[in-house]
Amino acid sequence: MRPIKIFSALILALTLGFIVIAWRSGKPYKAPAKVQAPAKRPNIILIMSDDMGYSDLGCYGGEARTPNLDMLAKNGLRYTQFYNMARCCPSRASLMTGLDPHQAGMGWMTTDDFKLPGYRGDLSHNAVTIAEALKPAGYATYMTGKWHLNKDPQRNGTNENWPLQRGFDRYYGILLGAANFYDPGYLTRDNKLINTTNDPEYKPANYYFTDAVSDNSVKFLKEHKTEKPFFMYVAYTAAHWPVQAPESEIAKYKGRFDKGYEALREERMVRMKKLGVIPPDQKLSPYDGKKWADEEDKPAMLRRMETYAAMIDVMDQGIGRIIKQLKESGQYDNTLIFFLQDNGACAEIIGSGDIRPLAPNPNNVRKLGPDSLIYSNRPVTTRDGKLVMQGKQLMAGPADTYISYMQEWANVSNTPLRMYKHYMHEGGISTPLIVHWPAGLKAKGEMRNLPGHEMDIMPTILDITKTAYPKTYNGKDIIPVEGKSMVPTFTNQEVKREAIFWDHEMNRAVRMGKWKLVSEADLKGKTYKSHPWELYDITTDRAELNDLAAQHPDLVKKMSDMWDAYAKRTNILPAPWTKVE
Repeated sequence: MRPIKIFSALILALTLGFIVIAWRSGKPYKAPAKVQAPAKRPNIILIMSDDMGYSDLGCYGGEARTPNLDMLAKNGLRYTQFYNMARCCPSRASLMTGLDPHQAGMGWMTTDDFKLPGYRGDLSHNAVTIAEALKPAGYATYMTGKWHLNKDPQRNGTNENWPLQRGFDRYYGILLGAANFYDPGYLTRDNKLINTTNDPEYKPANYYFTDAVSDNSVKFLKEHKTEKPFFMYVAYTAAHWPVQAPESEIAKYKGRFDKGYEALREERMVRMKKLGVIPPDQKLSPYDGKKWADEEDKPAMLRRMETYAAMIDVMDQGIGRIIKQLKESGQYDNTLIFFLQDNGACAEIIGSGDIRPLAPNPNNVRKLGPDSLIYSNRPVTTRDGKLVMQGKQLMAGPADTYISYMQEWANVSNTPLRMYKHYMHEGGISTPLIVHWPAGLKAKGEMRNLPGHEMDIMPTILDITKTAYPKTYNGKDIIPVEGKSMVPTFTNQEVKREAIFWDHEMNRAVRMGKWKLVSEADLKGKTYKSHPWELYDITTDRAELNDLAAQHPDLVKKMSDMWDAYAKRTNILPAPWTKVE
C-alpha cells in the first residue's frame, strides 16, 4: 500500500473513532447553543404517540413519512437515550405526575384495583398532574386523545379522575386504552360521553379518531383568546392496535415493505447510522420471529405494516395542522413542543388464526343505533351493523377489522433494540424525544445522547415556567417529585441523579451511568418467576448482546440492592404477585 493511502486510511479511522467517542459521551464537536429565556412564559404542547417503536419516525430511521416531526427535529433537539415505563397507563401516570407510576397508584393497568398503594388502577390524589400544577400558576390547560388514568369507567360510575377533574379546562378523547379508530368507545367531550346524536361534530361516516384528535387540538387553539399561556397535552392512539387507517393513506405505502422483515431491519440500521441516531459500530439485535422467506401470509402481513405506517403518517399530518395554527396565531416561536412515545413497539398478537368474528356469539349481536354509547375498547359490530373480524389472513385497515401488526413487524419497529412493550430491555422502554422551542432553544438539529426519563418532563416544564411543585393540593399531601429537570440537557449538560429505575409486571431494571441492570419476569396469574439479573454497558452495547453480570458480581449486587430499596420506597413492593422459584 502506498504511504499516502496508509495516511488517508489512518485519518479515516481516527475520524470514525472520534465520532463514536463523541456519540457515546453525548458531547458534540461544536459548542452547544445556550437556552435563551423568552420575554414571557412559553406555551407548552406535549405530544405522545402510542405503541410505536424506537425507529419508526423518519428522523429516527423509519419508512413512514413524518415531515412535520422531522422538521421539529431538524430545528430542535433529538434525544437518543430517553426512556418511558414500557406500557400505556404506567407511562402516562409517570409523564403526567413526574413520579414513578407506582407512587401515582398506577403500577399496573386500570382494569384492576389490587388494594395495594402502588396498584390501585386509578390516579392517586397524592399526586398532581402537570395541568393541576400549571392551572393555579395562570395557564390555560387543554387535552385531546387517550387519557387511560382512571379506573375503567362504569355506566354509572364516578368521573372524579377524568381529565377535567385533574386540572384540564377542556378535553376531547377516549378514557380507555384503545378504541376502534372509526367509532371509538368512551368517546368524551369535557365531562360528557358523546355519540352521533349528542355531538354535532361526531359523524362516523367521515370520522377517524387520529384526525379528530388533531382537529380538536386545533379547535382548542383557535378558541384560546385569553392572554394566558397554555399547556396542551395531545395523546394520540396512533399507532396502537387495531391497525386501521383510511384506504387512501394505506395506498401510499403499497410495495414499500415488500423486502420483508430481515431486510428492512438491515436497511433501517444503515439509515439510523447515517442520521446519527446510533453510533457507526452499533450491532443489530438478533432477529426475533418468522423469517420472511417462510411467511405464508405475505399479502396480509404486508397490509398490516402498510396500515401501521399510514397511521403514523396521518398523525404527522395532524401535527402539521397544529403547527400551522400556532404560526397563524403568532404563538409558534414561544411554544415549547415535546414529542415522545409511551412504550416500545407492541408484539401483542391480536388477530392470529383463521378469519372469524370478534364476537364470541355473533348471532346474538345487536346493531348499534345512532344514539348508542360504546362501553368497550373492542366493539364487536360497526354502527352500520357489520361484524368486526380478526384473523391472520385478514386485510387490515377498515372499521370492521380488529388486529395488531404482530411480533415480526414490532421487531422491525424497534431496530436495533431487544424486546418489546411490557419489558425493561431497551426495546420496551426506549422512546424518541423531540424538543422544539424557537424562542428559548437556539440549538438546531443537534443530538442529545444523555439518558433521561419521561418522569423528567413535568419538572422540566415547571422549571421553564417558573412554577413551584406543590407540597399539598386540595387538602392532600403531595409526594415529592421523582423526576429531574432536563433543562441542563438543552445545553448538553448531564442531569445529576443516582440512577433511573423501572418495574412493570416484575420486569425490572436500573440504569446507573453507563451500566444497565435488567431482569425479565414470567408472570402467570398471581405468581411470577424472575430471570437472573443481566448487566450491560449501554454506551457500547445498546442492543444488550453481551451480558457482563458474571464479570461484575459486586456491581450486580450494588445495583440490585439499589433496586430493592427503590421498590420499597416507591410502592413497587408490596406487589400483587407472589414470587416463585
